[in-house]
Amino acid sequence: MSTTGANADPLAALGSLPGVADSVESVRKAVDRVYGHRIMRRRSTEITGEAALRGARGSAALSGADWALEEVRRRTDFSADDESRVMGAALRLSAEAGQLLSIWRQSPLRVLARLHLVAAADKTDEVGRPRQAGEPVDEPLIELPLPDAREVSGRLEGLADLIIAGTSAPALVTAAVVHGELLALRPFVSHNGLVARAAERIVLIGSGLDPKAICPAEVGHAELGRASYLAALDGYVSGTPEGMTAWIAHCARAIELGARESTAVCEALQRGAA
Repeated sequence: MSTTGANADPLAALGSLPGVADSVESVRKAVDRVYGHRIMRRRSTEITGEAALRGARGSAALSGADWALEEVRRRTDFSADDESRVMGAALRLSAEAGQLLSIWRQSPLRVLARLHLVAAADKTDEVGRPRQAGEPVDEPLIELPLPDAREVSGRLEGLADLIIAGTSAPALVTAAVVHGELLALRPFVSHNGLVARAAERIVLIGSGLDPKAICPAEVGHAELGRASYLAALDGYVSGTPEGMTAWIAHCARAIELGARESTAVCEALQRGAA
């Protein structure tokens, strides 16, 4: 997404695209429904924990580790193979995201570096910083053209400036742009998809749309499927109004499905308490 031009708040401009207001309103209603559930008054901490687990499972599925939820619960070792390591990274990011809210508005690049460090769980020179010229990227499920390191640096700085300056755009729009931009740039040598979805979660929590982190968009992205996810991402990368609207609508639907998932958890807890 271009962050230059006459418009001082390009995120707000995206919010005025045809159809985006409908997506914003639909998301707000879905989130309000789950927050209004009677179980949330007594057991919100359990709902938050379950949402974190399910969100991590969904994010890992989109990065190639599509495990059943009960398998995620059962496992204790997430280092045995590539899929296990992806799942472990997703779980670590899900736990970390809520700890970085106070830093995000002041230093989003620092938060992104921290997310990559947590995901990679490594201390090599490539971890926890944007990739440099000539460094390869391990992100096999996203086959878009890869921007060079100079473009990555400029666009990350532009994105960070927008976050720090603040915006009147709805949380959905900001979260979708952060998510899409990180997927398009793939600024790190690995784990970019996991980091992008964790950053989306941070925006949704920090904006106040989902302050208790009970509407895991990652669940919805996984449920909609990888093909739909990548097709919507193509729209984002195109930069056209239609493409951007389609990506925002896709993210909106993912949040709605995450809210539906947590509503189902509330219903199950209510039946158990009856």
